[in-house]
Amino acid sequence: MSQQSSDRNVPRVIIENVEHVMVGKRQEIELVLTAILAQGHVLIEDVPGVGKTVLARAIATSIGGTFKRIQFTPDLLPSDVTGVDVYDQREGRFSFRPGPVHANLVLADEINRATPRTQSALLEAMEERQVTVDRETYSLPNPFTVLATENPVEFEGTFPLPEAQLDRFLLRLSLGYPGHDNEVALLERQHREQPLMSLRAVATPAELAACIADAKSVFVAPELREYIVTVVEETRAHDDAFLGASPRGSLALYNVSRAYAYLKGREFVTPDDIKMIAQPVLGHRIIVHPSARMAGRDGRNVVADVMTRVTVPGGTRDNSRRRPRLASARG
Repeated sequence: MSQQSSDRNVPRVIIENVEHVMVGKRQEIELVLTAILAQGHVLIEDVPGVGKTVLARAIATSIGGTFKRIQFTPDLLPSDVTGVDVYDQREGRFSFRPGPVHANLVLADEINRATPRTQSALLEAMEERQVTVDRETYSLPNPFTVLATENPVEFEGTFPLPEAQLDRFLLRLSLGYPGHDNEVALLERQHREQPLMSLRAVATPAELAACIADAKSVFVAPELREYIVTVVEETRAHDDAFLGASPRGSLALYNVSRAYAYLKGREFVTPDDIKMIAQPVLGHRIIVHPSARMAGRDGRNVVADVMTRVTVPGGTRDNSRRRPRLASARG
């Protein structure tokens, strides 16, 4: 692996740089960066003012990539997202004017305030990493990640994301309040200026693209692949689940576990990696029965139950031989 063979740990450098701005949110920063390494997208559900936009801008700045923010409103059109062909009178032809989705990191702010037609304009970009305008296809930058936000306590004038579109997001998470001590530290850091203004790039999009490629070679033992599939199958059999996670959920759990292990500096996945990421990966892919929803339960509760029920695989002879070899390869 190129990153493992170098003294420079790119993911750790990015995380530490973002922490100059985001106080007390290391786990959330790690999860967002994990999604980027797994070439996925993140849905952040939280109240206004907890730092969703700051997090997106800080990560984009840290990787030296382009950042665009799309404020989703009911009158937003699909062309406002993807771009549009504009007639150039001087040249006598149409030319493509890219929309804000053409960036390394795109913040889709309050995505549920746009109409379903505009929401769906992101689907091709998120899934295929390209957009089609007037029968012409345009590739998006690499890396490319969408960070979408929702306000979970305000529903007036919103269009909830359909389940098929929720399934396109690799992770769903919340930032939450920073806590007393961290909020005091936040005030101290912003005494003279917003730390985001002085934040500098510590990596390049090319370096991050190399990390994305390296993360795909992280080893997942056969028994852990079995464990992943068993966990997903159990979400379908849970009493509270009307519809469990699909095979896309298994693939997401597999890919995110590799990216998370890579971010932690390992070349193999452990059961703890899978347990750590299971809720943000699978929770939004499960539809619970109305009775469970009335009782205040959701997909995350289903995943928590499943993780306590499914037996964690122990080390096997083959796996125990594999790990020391991989560990020595890092040196």
